[in-house]
Amino acid sequence: MALITTVTLNAAIDKTYVLDSFPLGKVSRVSEMISVPGGKGINVARVVSQLGGSVKATGFVGGSNGDYIVKELVKSDIDNDFVQVEGESRLCLNMIDKTTGTSTELLEPGPVIRERHIEAMKQKVKHLAAGSSIVAFSGSLPKGAPSTLYAELVAAAKAQGAKAFLDTSGEALVEGVKAKPYFIKPNEDEIDKLLGSKPDGESNLHAGIRRLMDEGIECVVVTLGASGSIAGFGGRLYRIRAPRIEAINPVGSGDSFVAGMAFAVAAGEPVEQALRLATASGTANALNAQAGDVRLEDVRRLLAEVQIEPIV
Repeated sequence: MALITTVTLNAAIDKTYVLDSFPLGKVSRVSEMISVPGGKGINVARVVSQLGGSVKATGFVGGSNGDYIVKELVKSDIDNDFVQVEGESRLCLNMIDKTTGTSTELLEPGPVIRERHIEAMKQKVKHLAAGSSIVAFSGSLPKGAPSTLYAELVAAAKAQGAKAFLDTSGEALVEGVKAKPYFIKPNEDEIDKLLGSKPDGESNLHAGIRRLMDEGIECVVVTLGASGSIAGFGGRLYRIRAPRIEAINPVGSGDSFVAGMAFAVAAGEPVEQALRLATASGTANALNAQAGDVRLEDVRRLLAEVQIEPIV
């Protein structure tokens, strides 16, 4: 089975608090608490594993929080090989208000990364990419990392023959696409930055996606919120509509989409099946309180409900 490596440069402990209500300025009692290793790449790794894939997680971890992340991944049978740094890996808190259905996130910044850590990560990615089919880079850059770091790591992975997936935002995305990753997943705001202007109408969005593919990015998925997504893959365009569900917690659905896509591409699935599995995985995640967590039976059920139409 082809190995998928995930890279989380700002790993975290994700804590989800479920409350009957979450009023500001008041004491609130937590009815349920979930604590798991987190960060976008670790979410990808967990879902790849749940789908039955072979995966290894890497990134930066530090302090007792970093020790907890590694220990819990081992308990979940997720292979890992992290670079240790000074300071504490961050905590990311998600408060779910059962009365309103809202989700409120508090995200710590995480440790500051030094030049020696960056060099160690470049060597780590080079080593792991040599034995991987796909290397998925996900999430924000940590403090101390240059905006060009993802571009450098994508190039290193590609040089070893691996397909590079990149799911980030801001300058990290703008710089990262210059290395021509295999897959990117910008939202409506991020695609504007990549194209240099806001697409005027859907036909211009289609042209923008085609332009990114022509420039060397094999797969471009633009997420459009409730409207689903539009994907460009191998020179063709597709409109994707996800199944309608009663979401419990949408946090991590984008990571689960990336996991489904990576799993399918690593398995050599055709494009429509890859997009279908990615969408079903992202939707299945929202049915759980924990971010980056799917049940295989949910994914299989939702697969048949995903609508994909080629765009001529």
